[in-house]
Amino acid sequence: MNYSKRDKLLITINNFILFIIVLLILLPLLYVLIASFMDPNVLLSKGLSFNPSDWSIEGYKKILQDEAIIRGFFNSVLYSVSFSFVTVIVSIFAAYPLSIDGFVGKKVITVFFLITMFFSGGLVPTYLLVKDLGMLNTIWAIILPGAINVWNIILARTYFKGIPKELHEAAKMDGASDLLIFFKIVLPLSKPIIFVLALYAFVGQWNSYFDAMIYLEDPNLHPLQLVLRSILVQNDVQPGMINDQLAMAELKKIAEMIKYSSIVISSLPLLIMYPFFQKYFEKGVMIGSIK
Repeated sequence: MNYSKRDKLLITINNFILFIIVLLILLPLLYVLIASFMDPNVLLSKGLSFNPSDWSIEGYKKILQDEAIIRGFFNSVLYSVSFSFVTVIVSIFAAYPLSIDGFVGKKVITVFFLITMFFSGGLVPTYLLVKDLGMLNTIWAIILPGAINVWNIILARTYFKGIPKELHEAAKMDGASDLLIFFKIVLPLSKPIIFVLALYAFVGQWNSYFDAMIYLEDPNLHPLQLVLRSILVQNDVQPGMINDQLAMAELKKIAEMIKYSSIVISSLPLLIMYPFFQKYFEKGVMIGSIK
């Protein structure tokens, strides 16, 4: 393809801007990754070093030996997977009826859903509701309050509307019920949007710590992000991660080393998931946002 000088200039500028954006994204990630393998003394005194003699894996060793972080990691996996499953189920079952033209009252229900996007009861009423339902200090306090996401419902509804109506009509002519059409026709064609909703829910729950901080009193139920919060924000290192002989001056060095290693470990599930979800993610978001 032959480009004019103006097109070549625009392509060059566009590539340069994209290159800068990629650098802005990659450099902090690379910094954290390299810092997680460095000796804390070298990192605090000299900064990053590419000399192998200045590297260390003590941060990862201490993390893997700490029960609070390991327990928090598995708690986060449990909460995120459960929350994703519940959110996807609720979203697709709420979105499918709203995508059917003959569904009576769908406009009223849609408006009701939209209102909740802009107005909520607030933190205190929500806490009192969770408390009165007996969900405090349980996994349900993390999963149920945020399971209904109106944006996910709208995204799924838009996707369902894009499925050809001829498929519904042909199935009804063969005597299929609405439930049979949903499970046999709609769901098999909806893998992209299902994966998108699952990824949204998983990432959101994985990075969340505020709900757990409010609703969970038992430290054994705390997710990884809440455990890391004490390390990253409060510079608080668990007693089992240091020896009694270490002076207080060494405590900050240990915390610095553990901080970067914790960030890497907490990001691993998302980095592993995304390549498998990418093809569904791009297709689901684009189709769900066109109409």
